[in-house]
Amino acid sequence: MQLLRHLIALIALLAITVQPAIAQSVLRDAETEALLDEMAAPLVEAAGLVPGNVDIVLINDPSINAFVAGGQVVYIHSGLINAADNADEVQGVIAHELGHITGGHVIRYGEGFSKSANISILSLILAAGAAVAGAPEAAAGVLAAGQQAALGKFLAFTRVQESSADAAGAEYLSKAGISGRGSLAFFKKLQNQEFRYGYSQNDEATFGRTHPLSGDRIATLRESYIIDPAWEKPVDPEIQRRFLRVKAKLAGFLSRPADTLRIYNDSMTGIPARYARAYAHHKDARIDKALSEVNTLLAGAPDDPYFLELKGQVLLESGRPQEALESLRRATDLSGSNSLIAGMFGHALIATEDPAHFQEAENVLKAAVSRDRQNPFAWFQLGQIYAAQGDMPRARLASAEQQIIRRQYAEAMMSAGFAEAGLPTGSPDWLRAQDIGLQARSELERDKKRR
Repeated sequence: MQLLRHLIALIALLAITVQPAIAQSVLRDAETEALLDEMAAPLVEAAGLVPGNVDIVLINDPSINAFVAGGQVVYIHSGLINAADNADEVQGVIAHELGHITGGHVIRYGEGFSKSANISILSLILAAGAAVAGAPEAAAGVLAAGQQAALGKFLAFTRVQESSADAAGAEYLSKAGISGRGSLAFFKKLQNQEFRYGYSQNDEATFGRTHPLSGDRIATLRESYIIDPAWEKPVDPEIQRRFLRVKAKLAGFLSRPADTLRIYNDSMTGIPARYARAYAHHKDARIDKALSEVNTLLAGAPDDPYFLELKGQVLLESGRPQEALESLRRATDLSGSNSLIAGMFGHALIATEDPAHFQEAENVLKAAVSRDRQNPFAWFQLGQIYAAQGDMPRARLASAEQQIIRRQYAEAMMSAGFAEAGLPTGSPDWLRAQDIGLQARSELERDKKRR
């Protein structure tokens, strides 16, 4: 009964809590996002979805997991990238999550809960009848059995959804011409993790699980994968090369420097190792060593926008913004003015504290947010430029944009109100301030109702 109450509370709170929690832990990196989008594109097309309408979002979480939470968004934990050895392992996970999207599983979540709730209500009625008849012990037994049956019904529902997503994922991999070897390899890693933590693999243990047993999933999927024409197809070498770069980059950025330097030690001279060490040295404030690694990378690929971005970042964050400008300007140009890279370039221009750079910073940042409005850092920098120019209404509007992205609804409503009061009535910026104010007010009212 206690477990079911917790489960009901979790389901009720899921829609409320999942998006704010996600928003606080999203990792954004231009190179990683470009790679994940390219890895997902053939699978999205195979699923009958439009690639531009499906987002792959990286979450800063060391656990091995991925999920969907409504809409056409696949969330991948950084721990999953760290655990994968090959790009096709991650593609297998993406294919599975797309199966949840096309199956409408998040939308149908309440369907499974309502069925289990019906059993729970029936058990309450029967228990009440037993109690009235003077059999309190029987009433307690009926109630406990009913709660257990309700929980089992709900978990069985989620296991059916997982099996359905497995089958859909296998279909999408096949249509995309991607081998299922990576998918199986990743399931085996999950199975090994279950063994490590002592999770039983027998049929009796299935009752209390949200997912089918990994061994059963491997056996079922293997039958589908081995007869597929793509089974023997190797991983795309270019995708794999970029995947190993991104994996090392994330390790260098997220792990403790000592751990990174132990895994990617000085005897390793490849690009991924140098990439990881550059981030580790930068985090450890060993700027000369970080720049040495980056300069070695640039010696072999002088026009790589991501290496240039890293050099600019190291210089900027070590208090040398003027020196960072050349690398970040080139990185912005070579990346096609990627919003995240342009945002850093705009920041460097402002950090020089030279008014001669402010107009360029405004142009760069306005272009950045026009391409990607979900970039709170760029909005913050743009607000600083407007404030320095004495344009407080637009500075407030930029603050409102940043705050609405971060789900700071009370602050966003206040900033939007100030902006609206100072902007020309009917102008595009005035209308945008109105929109943000209405959105923030609506979200605040929704939060009140939830409480």
